[in-house]
Amino acid sequence: MIQELTQKAIDLLKSLIEVSSFSSEEEKSALLLEVWFKYHNIPCTRTKNNVWSIHKDFDSSKPTLLLNSHHDTVKPNNGYTKDPFTPIIEEGKLYGLGSNDAGGCLVSLLATYTYFYQQHNLSYNLIFAGTAEEENSGPNGLNSLLKTLPHIDVAIVGEPTQMQLAIAEKGLVVFDAEITGTPSHAAHPNNNNAIYNTINTLKWFQNISFEKTSKTLGDVKLTVTQINAGKQHNAIPANVSLVIDVRVNDKYTNQEISDFLQKNAPCDKITPRSLNLNSSSIQKDHPLVQAGINLGRKTYGSPTLSDQSVLNCPSLKLGPGDSKRSHSANEYIFLDEIKEGIELYIKLLEKVLI
Repeated sequence: MIQELTQKAIDLLKSLIEVSSFSSEEEKSALLLEVWFKYHNIPCTRTKNNVWSIHKDFDSSKPTLLLNSHHDTVKPNNGYTKDPFTPIIEEGKLYGLGSNDAGGCLVSLLATYTYFYQQHNLSYNLIFAGTAEEENSGPNGLNSLLKTLPHIDVAIVGEPTQMQLAIAEKGLVVFDAEITGTPSHAAHPNNNNAIYNTINTLKWFQNISFEKTSKTLGDVKLTVTQINAGKQHNAIPANVSLVIDVRVNDKYTNQEISDFLQKNAPCDKITPRSLNLNSSSIQKDHPLVQAGINLGRKTYGSPTLSDQSVLNCPSLKLGPGDSKRSHSANEYIFLDEIKEGIELYIKLLEKVLI
C-alpha cells in the first residue's frame, strides 16, 4: 500500500506543478486535493482554498494531531531555464515550481493521512489540512482555518527539512522606519540632511545585539533590507524610509522586540507591520520528537518562517526536501526524498499513534 500511495503522491505533485497556485490564487491546486480525497473515498471540506479532513474515528476525549502543509507557491524568478509549470524528471529529480516548497511535503503528508485513515483505535485524533496563503502570510490560510477546526494539541508542519526534526522556528517582525531631515535645494548648505542622518541609524542597526541567546535558535537577527529616499538629483529629501527584518528567537516575544526598538532605535518613527508571526517550538521530550530521535533523526532550530507561526500549540517542522532549494530557480525535489518522507512519516506516527 505504501508503494502505491508513494506513486500516487508523486503523480499528484506533478499535477500540482502543472497548475498555477500563487498565494491567494490556489483554486486549481485546492481542486486537485479535493479530487485526491474523492478518489480515496475520504470525506473532506474546502474552506476557501483550504482543504481539510478529520479522521472518521474522531474522539473528543483524545488529543488531536494536525498534519499540515501548504499548496500555494511564490512566483517563479527570472533565473528559471526550465518551464516552472512543466514537471520534468531528470536524474531522479522532479523539477517544477513548488516541488520542494512545499509540494513534496504536502503530498507526503497527504499519503500518510490516507494510509492511517482506515486504521482504528489510534491514540490520537488525526486531522489533515492542505492550506493556502502561507507564502504571503495572508488572511485566508491556516490562521483563518483554526477557528473552524477542533482544538489542536500538537502539529506536524510539512516544510523541507531533509526529514530532520526542526523543534523550534524563529518568529518574524517586519518594521517600517523613518528618518527625517530638512528638505532643501541641493545647491544650498543643509546641516540636517535626512540621508546623512541615516548613517548613524544604519550603524546602530548594524551593531545592535540582543542579550538572550536561544540554545536551539541562536541570536535574534536584525537586518535592514530596504532603503528609499529622494525623487530628483537637485533636492534633498525630507525623509528616508527603511525596512527592517527581525528574526526573533524563542527567548523574546514579538511584542518585546517591538517595544525595545520603538523605545531605543534612533529613528523618528518605527512601526511593526504585524506582531502575529511568533517563534514556535516543541519540547525535546515530546513523544513526536522522541519517536523521530529513535528513528535516527536529528533536532535543530530553523531560521525560516512557516505556518507554525500561527499555531498556538507545540509543533514540529518536518518534511522531505531541502530548504535551500526553496524559491530558487529550477526548483526540484528528489523522488527518493518523497519515498523516504512517506516512509518516515508513517514510521514516526506508528510509534505515536498505535
